[in-house]
Amino acid sequence: MSLNQLNEQIGRHRWTICALIFAATTINYLDRNVLGLLKPVLTAGGVFGDEKSVELNYSRVVICFQVAYAVGMLFAGKFIDKVGTKSGYAWSLIGWSIAAVGHAFGHHTWSFGMWRAALGVTEAGNFPAANKAVAEWFPKKERAFATGLYNSGANVGAIVAPLTVPYIASAWGWEWAFILTGLVGFTWLAFWYPLYASPSAKLAAGKLSQAEYDYIHSDADEQAAEKADVAQEKVSWFKLLTYRQTWAFFFGKFLTDPIWWFFLFWLPAFLAGENARKIKEFMAAFPSDPNTLKVNEYLAANASYTGDLAKIPGVEFPGVISWQLAVAVVYCVSTVGSISGGWLPKKLINGGMDANRARKTAMFIIALFPLTVLLASRLGAVNTWLAVATIAIACAAHQAWSANIFTTVSDMFPKKVIASVTGIGGMAGSVGGILIAYAAGLLLQHFKDLGKIEVGYGIMFVICGLAYVTAWLLMHLLVPKFKKIVL
Repeated sequence: MSLNQLNEQIGRHRWTICALIFAATTINYLDRNVLGLLKPVLTAGGVFGDEKSVELNYSRVVICFQVAYAVGMLFAGKFIDKVGTKSGYAWSLIGWSIAAVGHAFGHHTWSFGMWRAALGVTEAGNFPAANKAVAEWFPKKERAFATGLYNSGANVGAIVAPLTVPYIASAWGWEWAFILTGLVGFTWLAFWYPLYASPSAKLAAGKLSQAEYDYIHSDADEQAAEKADVAQEKVSWFKLLTYRQTWAFFFGKFLTDPIWWFFLFWLPAFLAGENARKIKEFMAAFPSDPNTLKVNEYLAANASYTGDLAKIPGVEFPGVISWQLAVAVVYCVSTVGSISGGWLPKKLINGGMDANRARKTAMFIIALFPLTVLLASRLGAVNTWLAVATIAIACAAHQAWSANIFTTVSDMFPKKVIASVTGIGGMAGSVGGILIAYAAGLLLQHFKDLGKIEVGYGIMFVICGLAYVTAWLLMHLLVPKFKKIVL
């Protein structure tokens, strides 16, 4: 039976819930990306100090977010499990919307750092709340697909931001870019409060059919585990850390989340560097070419120019691409990966495979795709778009992996602790992101000083390519079968 036929028979209210989570995740990444897009404007305005301290001060603001996000992940999950999905999600979004607007009142490094930390702590609530909502509203075989759909909001937010933020800043000033994007979240609340409730509450109110309710609760093993947990007692972090299942999710996120962070922060720099390398090689190989002559003539007249040589009027180098367009392409492909990654285990389950084997098989297949990025540096030397293609595949695979690894939590744990476990894993992924940022900075600076930064990127791509297979093997060793545990 197709999904459309199933929805016609039992109803589709659960997909309305998924649409709400998708919208919240889009807003989450929209608010998160504003600062990076406004960095040139803020730098020109002296927000990050003088020219000698700009990069250092900007990095401090970024680290404020990363550290706060890691800490927030740990506490947000516990908070959402305590107050419930509806209130927990709402308070989280209210918090990060206020923090997003607050950036408009930051006019130096430390005030921006304060608001950035506030944004990190509050935005941490998105994924624990979203994961818990999916577990409440979807049966096992649809959870990865639903997660893939809502998780694609991260890519949509990253695409919407550059299409809107620069224009708002140009028309009304950078402060309004933070204010208007921050206010979007309050619009979401107008839909969330009247539309979200637990399936049982919706059934009692006559807004959910009995057939759809029964379908949502059709996993016999899950229902048995929930009934066995008759005490419904609170579960501490320390108790959760005694289970191998928690550590499987912990290490799965710790090893793979940093790869997404690396591409998020360094992809533009890598592509811009590839352009610069091609220009340098071309000018050395063809000193009498018209493009080379125009560049030399321009530099002779503008000795202080340090910008992109490909943007000098009348100059067009072969092989140089628009890295802004390339980044947009990567995010668009990632959106497809997120949805496809959620669809794959559902397809396997519908084909007769049990949920555990389908999840493991899907994750193994997905873990193989990032290996293509091992060829990024070599292919980039031939044509930069080939490198973009391998990175796009790797990023799409990450989003597909995320759709499934989030779902393993609801596969293994009862609903009352899903947000807490998600928070623990999210914290692990954030710590991994901080570590890879520090390691990448040291590695790339070392090879940049040697004049061989492409070697540094090559090493980082090896790490990125192998991370998912390593994570899958470790998770498989810790938890050979994603079986629901009884607390």
